[in-house]
Amino acid sequence: MRLVLGLGARPSTDPQEVLSLLRESLSTLDDIGVVATVDARRDLAESVAARLGCAVVSFPPEELAAVPVPSPSARVSQALGTPSVAEAAALLAVAGPAVLTVGKRSSPGAAIAVAAPAPGVVVVGIGAGGELSAKGLAALRDAEVVFGGPRQLDLLSDVDAERVAWPSPLVPALPRLLAERHGRRVCVLASGDPMHHGIGTTLVRLLGPAHVTVIPHPSSVSLACARLGWPVEDTDVVRDAALVRRFLHDGRRVLVLSAGRQTPAEVWRILEETGFADSAVTILEDLGAPDERIHHDPAAARPLNIVAVEARGGTGIAVVPGIDDGRYDSDGQLTKREIRAVTLAALGPCPGELLWDVGAGSGSIGIEWMRAHRACRAVAFERDEARAGRIRRNAETFGVPGLRLVLGRAPEVLAGQPRPDAIFIGGGFTAPGVFDACWSALRPGGRLVVNAVTIESERLVAELQQRHGGDLTRIAVNRAAPVGGFLGWRPMLPVTQWVVHT
Repeated sequence: MRLVLGLGARPSTDPQEVLSLLRESLSTLDDIGVVATVDARRDLAESVAARLGCAVVSFPPEELAAVPVPSPSARVSQALGTPSVAEAAALLAVAGPAVLTVGKRSSPGAAIAVAAPAPGVVVVGIGAGGELSAKGLAALRDAEVVFGGPRQLDLLSDVDAERVAWPSPLVPALPRLLAERHGRRVCVLASGDPMHHGIGTTLVRLLGPAHVTVIPHPSSVSLACARLGWPVEDTDVVRDAALVRRFLHDGRRVLVLSAGRQTPAEVWRILEETGFADSAVTILEDLGAPDERIHHDPAAARPLNIVAVEARGGTGIAVVPGIDDGRYDSDGQLTKREIRAVTLAALGPCPGELLWDVGAGSGSIGIEWMRAHRACRAVAFERDEARAGRIRRNAETFGVPGLRLVLGRAPEVLAGQPRPDAIFIGGGFTAPGVFDACWSALRPGGRLVVNAVTIESERLVAELQQRHGGDLTRIAVNRAAPVGGFLGWRPMLPVTQWVVHT
């Protein structure tokens, strides 16, 4: 198997440092055929290649910048004009589909990655009873290697290819499994539609769409909607039972892609906790198989099931920002609903974007950012362990368990985190280095929002606004409250909001 070593380094790095890092990452160096790097580091690559007895190839930064990689670096981008050297160079130097068999590894002066050629892959959807389309069957008969789960492989007949059952965990092993089959005709079996929460998505992300052919079968979602008479386009689909909370509104229909026989009981528990115990719940098992079954008893659930919920009763959670303060578990460190709604509007969540919620308190900003769209992502940074526990509970309550929580003090805890599209600084704004760390981390075109309440934070906001520009807004909210036997206006602390774009 021919390997490509991708190399990034500082100008003063010694070749021996690279070789030491490489020996820590590979059991043998004999398979390395090429050292690849950026043009500016070609001399170092030639020194390393001379010791390995292999060829060298280098690329201009603009070519490397066009290669998607798992570990981009803002620092490398500023220094060399490309977010990646090691990973991008390794992948680019492989002719055809490639996988990283060794992800980015770093030392003080160098970074390496190792790539290998991979086969083009045909992904074939298969039914629960082994049903295949004519095109899918033809692809399997032509294959030399077929990957799949043990149950799927057992369903195959009239296929002579080598059969390889997926290991667990699968994703870390996938690059090596594919690289070892380079030059062979490879098929992958997937349940139903491979591009709906399936292995097809993983393979396309790994190899690129040009190197993956997908032959779908009707998905379990399509089959479930057909059995229930539900329009697919009006049905919410979730993969994690905890996400059901987000979609519970009277009359809504939700399909839960089960994790096993315990999922129906978990869904029942959530419905009772949220006031939706009167919902109609149906368990659909082994859809498309000869022993397909549809029933309503969670205690009798089989492992391969889908849970269908037609929500009835209860009080759902509003889909717009500004959820009632009382629904949060909080010690008082909570951006109040009126300010929260204005803050989310200023942050402007878009599908797929990443938010940093720095000094997250109760987590409300990150939570409502993620509720704006299922593809929105957020990281909550919080130094207080008790508050971190509240953030976890609130994220679960509001149906966004994917909110990532990082415990620690800013700015130190921000180092090495994925670059965000937007940042909200809720706590610790006046701490030395917090703003500078956030500002340097933002992606081009990113947004940063600060809500200042104290005189000290307002003073700092005013100074930074003079330097970086942006908009300042004074927000004052008054709520009606009892004054003796009457009602009067009780003012909340005014907030100075600074919104600035990179």
